[in-house]
Amino acid sequence: MSRAAKFTLAATGLGTAGIVWFVHWSQEADRAAMHRGVERDMEKQRIRQERQAEFELQKRLQEEYLKLQTVTSTTDNRSSANQPPNAGT
Repeated sequence: MSRAAKFTLAATGLGTAGIVWFVHWSQEADRAAMHRGVERDMEKQRIRQERQAEFELQKRLQEEYLKLQTVTSTTDNRSSANQPPNAGT
């Protein structure tokens, strides 16, 4: 085999190995990026569920407090808006 043929064979082999390595590396990087996306989505879902649970808890507490307390709107009685809060007692 001539020297040029050996050089061509070696260059082709190295080029092929480099391409295979690059494709493998690229696939691993893509897989890792997709996995990070899944992790972010799971974290967002966890936070959303925590917020929803907190909202529901606050809503139940509000309902319990409304059962125990009478709440009046301050916008209904505009004349008492200028009086201090303890003026009537």
